[in-house]
Amino acid sequence: MDNNFAVLDMYLFETNSLLEQLDSILLEAESELGFGKEYIDEIFRIMHTIKGSSAMMQFDSITDISHKIEDLFYYIRENGIDSQYNEKLVNLVFKFTDFIKGEITKIEEGQQLEENIEPFEKEILEFLNTISNGEERSMSEKAVERSETDTPDMGYIIKVNFDDEIQMENLRAYIIVNQLREAGVEFKYKPENIENSPETSKEIVENGFFIYLDSKEDLDLAVNIVRESLNVKNYTVMENEETIKEETKNSATSQLKETEDSNNKTPIIDTDAKHSKQSLITVNLTKLDQLVDIVGELVIAESMVESDATVRELNSESFKKATRQVRKLTDELQDIVMSLRMVPVSGIFQRMKRIVRDMGKELDKEVELILKGEETEIDKTIVDTISDPIMHLVRNAMDHGIEAEEERVEKGKDKKGKIMLLASNAGGEIHITVEDDGRGLDPEQILEKAKAKGLLTKPESEYSQKDIYQLLMVAGFSTNEAVTEYSGRGVGMDVVKSNVEKVGGTVLVDSKPGVGTRITFKIPLTLTIVSGMQVLVGETEFIIPIKNIQQSFIAKEEDIIHDNENNEMIIIRERCYPIIRASQYFNIESQVTNIEEGILILVESGTNSICLFVDQIIGEQQVVVKPLPVVLNKYSLKEAGISGCSILGDGSINLILDIGNIIESM
Repeated sequence: MDNNFAVLDMYLFETNSLLEQLDSILLEAESELGFGKEYIDEIFRIMHTIKGSSAMMQFDSITDISHKIEDLFYYIRENGIDSQYNEKLVNLVFKFTDFIKGEITKIEEGQQLEENIEPFEKEILEFLNTISNGEERSMSEKAVERSETDTPDMGYIIKVNFDDEIQMENLRAYIIVNQLREAGVEFKYKPENIENSPETSKEIVENGFFIYLDSKEDLDLAVNIVRESLNVKNYTVMENEETIKEETKNSATSQLKETEDSNNKTPIIDTDAKHSKQSLITVNLTKLDQLVDIVGELVIAESMVESDATVRELNSESFKKATRQVRKLTDELQDIVMSLRMVPVSGIFQRMKRIVRDMGKELDKEVELILKGEETEIDKTIVDTISDPIMHLVRNAMDHGIEAEEERVEKGKDKKGKIMLLASNAGGEIHITVEDDGRGLDPEQILEKAKAKGLLTKPESEYSQKDIYQLLMVAGFSTNEAVTEYSGRGVGMDVVKSNVEKVGGTVLVDSKPGVGTRITFKIPLTLTIVSGMQVLVGETEFIIPIKNIQQSFIAKEEDIIHDNENNEMIIIRERCYPIIRASQYFNIESQVTNIEEGILILVESGTNSICLFVDQIIGEQQVVVKPLPVVLNKYSLKEAGISGCSILGDGSINLILDIGNIIESM
């Protein structure tokens, strides 16, 4: 990857992460009805970091706005803020972080950034004047005052010299400054403005980079950080302008030398203290995708070796033992690689807090958001895909799921509504639920609207309540009568269902009128390698995902019953299941027509189940899921019951069945 793109990717990742942290801090401050010192310091640090990294990338609009917010919180940190301004401060910062997010989106899409930010700067200045009770000093004067007080009149000084001719010394110094802030060190430094002034590099080369500290504890932390920093040639620790110790770090060997001043034999730093190395790294998702692909190819290659006729004829015990060991190691490698892609759903869940907060104020609804199972992990690709569906459901619940306060009180409910986001592990699936205690869904109204839109495919009397709720996800269906800011724009439950199905998931809807609604996504843990059952239909081999299979059995002719339209069904454990003959469904010629000659496989998707009739079961396979060729997209194969394909060890290509769509097509 080109280095410039790598730097940009890192900038985008870190800035987006910081903005998410900032949203969370603002929501917490709002809920606690005040900005404590910890919150103010953290917001100041976040805006300072965004300002510096944006300046390095030359994104001027983001640099300027974050600088103004940083100055605002510097004033608040030094002078405090009256509680009467808390809500206005939260709204103001949210407004400008939304602006920064918009600029980030422009960067991602290659668009030009905003050039005129004077109105934003004016708004911040007006707010500053308001909270400062009419003080005449402007933020720029405050900045000058801050600069003047950043003098070396402090207890300890660290002078840092960087390796010769490394270039960009100002950015090397800025990295150290950020590390010191992350460690919670209280300090000042010179030269200033290193993050957006390359000219300071010359000053650092000539005079060094100076860090000023007051406490011994901060000094110890700072020395350890400087010692571990890259490209540091040497550093000197001074007390009250008197050099008492110098430690030289050889950048090639990382060996330390120590000298002491004759007037003071007592070291002021612990030379054995080591700053812990960073234990986490950021990896580009593309590289992880490539690693997963390689592991997939390894699984196929292993299968090829095991299925080779010549190898089977060897019948060697030592070879079989080696093969078992390779399988064990391959399985372990696969598990580790898959775990690298797993991320907690907390990122999505936390973002919903902002939506509930903003919509609550807009719609005048008091709603509590309850989060459970935030630590549950799911594939990063899946997280990106289901983020919008979850957001849509939360907006839906806020907009017309949760009743107005007066309506809730009339029904005997708590005036404060509740929305719960729940994530949990369930075998090979992740279940994500969005539940509210609102007005619920009206089955009669849904059925009536579906009928009016011509969406019914069978007589009304044959629709169960569960069937009726599934109508919500038919394209074009919407229960919203009025177009609002948050709904009624043609994006309905059909889009939610489509997005969830893209990652092999299903959507379940359950509701009780007047009590609330629960919508659950059932999503596979990973997308790439799945366990499947290989079956034969005529001369065609298919893969059925194991997660969809309940049981398989041979039926007797007398067990089969027929409905009025001569469709085949069978009763299993007092429940009637329709039978789909795979040969007829896929229009495949097969010699197996007698029900007793083939195999019935009871499969499920969501809350629905059918029996799939196939010629025979070949056996269980661990398969690598490959997407269907783009040229086949026009044939809507997913809707026809095909979700992808897999290459097996013998070189054959098997189609992977989409059980959910097969059931829905009945």
